[in-house]
Amino acid sequence: MRQNDPEVVRAEYASETRFLARRAAFASSSGPSALDALFDAVAEAHPRRYLEVGCGPGDMAARVADELGIEVVALDISPRMVELTQARGIDAQVGDVQELPFADGSFDCAVAAWMLYHVPDLDRGLAELARVLRPGGRLVATTNSIDNLGELWALVGRDRSSEDVRFFAENGEEPLRRHFDSVERRDVIGEMSFTREAVRDYVANSIGHAHLVDSIPEFDEPLGVTRHMTIFVATK
Repeated sequence: MRQNDPEVVRAEYASETRFLARRAAFASSSGPSALDALFDAVAEAHPRRYLEVGCGPGDMAARVADELGIEVVALDISPRMVELTQARGIDAQVGDVQELPFADGSFDCAVAAWMLYHVPDLDRGLAELARVLRPGGRLVATTNSIDNLGELWALVGRDRSSEDVRFFAENGEEPLRRHFDSVERRDVIGEMSFTREAVRDYVANSIGHAHLVDSIPEFDEPLGVTRHMTIFVATK
């Protein structure tokens, strides 16, 4: 299953259920917060107009609107995610990052959080994000390391070395530099703890890997897992 197949992505996010189940696993996380680091990267740019692509249920868009008091526009390929974001009072619409319905230079800051690895034509999506940012504008793009939750995936026998690596910490800088003048990488590393039941829930709700549920071995002590996420700050 290709995670940058538009039909796979639409089907996965037609409902928030599986997404929220995966997110719930991070309640046990310790260490720096990637979401806080993402918000800080936005706030330090002092934007007046903010665009979020792949907004999901609208958590970050609502936080930016509430805490920074600026104009926020959100976009997602999923009608359900747009519906949830609109319910938070955010100006949200269905759309594709590869063809943004905005004029050149419309925004001071854009966020693409854990979504660029879903984009079929990454360069086209990044070109569109660069186009709608004003000169000097900032893109904050967050993603995972290929080693994120490595202990969990090793437990169920997932060999990530053979996977198609799209936009991850290890290779995200290169495509960004094709479209932005400067790129800064900020790593956010922490720890998580999973019971066997929590491992099962996470794997069962993962995109394309639910079949590995039956590979989870028995264990009694909580499984310690490393969380490794990366924030790229790219300036036009």
